[in-house]
Amino acid sequence: MAKHLTARDIELLVGLIDGWNGKLTWDAVCDEAKGLIGTRPTRQTLNAHARIKSAFDDKKVQQKVGFKPKKRPESLAIAEQRIRRLDSENQRMKAENNRLLERFVRWQYNAQKRGISQAVLDAPLPEIDRDSAEK
Repeated sequence: MAKHLTARDIELLVGLIDGWNGKLTWDAVCDEAKGLIGTRPTRQTLNAHARIKSAFDDKKVQQKVGFKPKKRPESLAIAEQRIRRLDSENQRMKAENNRLLERFVRWQYNAQKRGISQAVLDAPLPEIDRDSAEK
């Protein structure tokens, strides 16, 4: 039986995809994953996890659009400030993402407790009929 991916494995694989250079394919990711998590996962295993699939799809789009380097800072002090600012922003976004994930789990629990199905929660928003108010 295939090994189930842990939260740590998923985090490592998302980081692997984020830092990917060269042509990105599921097979290549599976091959590289073997060194990180100890076993070679299948494409289907990776594709089944939303975070991994999202990171993969986002990286593919980023590779299609192409990397557009920004102007380099004129001094190391400016570069260091920028790196510090980006690191701070990255930490803030990670904390915000964790809070949103906790909130989602709370909502998921409360919805399940009240018997609300996933189909009801995933229902699309109603169409807005803007013409009716203008008459």
